[in-house]
Amino acid sequence: MMDVVIRNGTLITPGGVFPADLGLAGERIAALGEGLRGQVELDAAGCYVLPGAIDPHVHLQMPTGGGYVSADDFASGTVAAACGGTTTVIDFVAPGEGESFLAALAARRAEADGRVAVDYGLHMTIPTWHADRSQALNELPEVVAAGVSSFKMYMAYDGFRLDDVQLYAALRAVGAVGGLSVVHSENGPLCERLRAEAVAAGHTAPRNHALTRPPRQEAEAVSRVADIAALAGAPLYVAHVSCAEAVARLAAARARGEPVYGETCPQYLALTAGAFDGPHGERFICAPPLRSEADQAALWDALAQGDLDVLSTDHCPFTADEKAGHADFTTVPGGLPSIEARLSLAYSLGVRAGRLSLERWVEVCCAAPARLFALAGKGCLAPGFDADLVVFDPRTEVVLSAERLHEQMDWTPYEGMRTQGWPRHVLSRGRVVVRDGAFVGSLGEGRFVPHKRG
Repeated sequence: MMDVVIRNGTLITPGGVFPADLGLAGERIAALGEGLRGQVELDAAGCYVLPGAIDPHVHLQMPTGGGYVSADDFASGTVAAACGGTTTVIDFVAPGEGESFLAALAARRAEADGRVAVDYGLHMTIPTWHADRSQALNELPEVVAAGVSSFKMYMAYDGFRLDDVQLYAALRAVGAVGGLSVVHSENGPLCERLRAEAVAAGHTAPRNHALTRPPRQEAEAVSRVADIAALAGAPLYVAHVSCAEAVARLAAARARGEPVYGETCPQYLALTAGAFDGPHGERFICAPPLRSEADQAALWDALAQGDLDVLSTDHCPFTADEKAGHADFTTVPGGLPSIEARLSLAYSLGVRAGRLSLERWVEVCCAAPARLFALAGKGCLAPGFDADLVVFDPRTEVVLSAERLHEQMDWTPYEGMRTQGWPRHVLSRGRVVVRDGAFVGSLGEGRFVPHKRG
């Protein structure tokens, strides 16, 4: 007799699709089989059963320039994640100038612990002021020992941007401790010059955000960091890839046998730069920006064929008022909300549209993030793994709206979009946190999940 049994479902794994019951004992998967019985039984007839989705790129209660803080905190953001079928998120630590990595990690964990509804991990940011200090890079083994082995670097944004020499030193240091470098790849100085020229010429509308961050500068930055990572002998993960030219540079590095991985996000798969010309174009400002339909098609192909590995969100929400009323596009806080709709959008726009197989859907949303970020026990339907599970009903239609979603937002970039397929039940370590589409979990039940490489 199992504690919980999910009966009559169709299990989806990266390796296959098959009917089976799933039995849980405590926080772990105990058995896959037929005719399993449990003290609690959930009927998954007509539904898919898949590992809890993992979103490895979110920004919850993140301070930004201009005094803004992203609208979802650790509580609201993880509730929204759970309702959308995501049972683990990975956020970021951003050390202040003069603050040690470990002190910043402790402070960030103090913000999350006791408030998260699902499990979470963290990436450590290496900002400009730490990349310039060899002593700071010498602390990386201690950071890895504390459970964080992925490190965020930026090629854009003053205060965070690393030049080529700093990138080489940081990539080499991360590689030496067995870590993975996550890089925001845009040519920051060139973008700033183009932005300044646009404003000086009176080109201040939201459309100019995309024009001053053209695809080729993103591709150049991807190519350059891939070359530097190869020189440093370090694996590389390129965040939020948005265009065909950047995909081509990633594919070229992979063809050379280099350990280079890439992610894209729902906004680049569901939206295009035409959104900037709408009545609230400022709301869609994010970096890299939304691109063309041709870029969108190339991203879908890359995700299906394996040239991109992960579908994350880069969830960084700001309210309509915070986005509005700016003199020009350069001061609008950048970022979009997607944490709740990701899994459904990937199914509706990907699987149902014939762009992704069921297996690939689960690979990019669940299995690959667990594997690349060393989340032991996550992302797999097998005995001994965490009982993070989604019972996904492919028949449920949802019209996306700010009222329907649980994000702490008064708008959504997907307003009015109809999706078919939505989580019916969601379990986190064997606990039902979403039942029949409603959140029934508790804040504070999520845990910090350390990376366990090797």
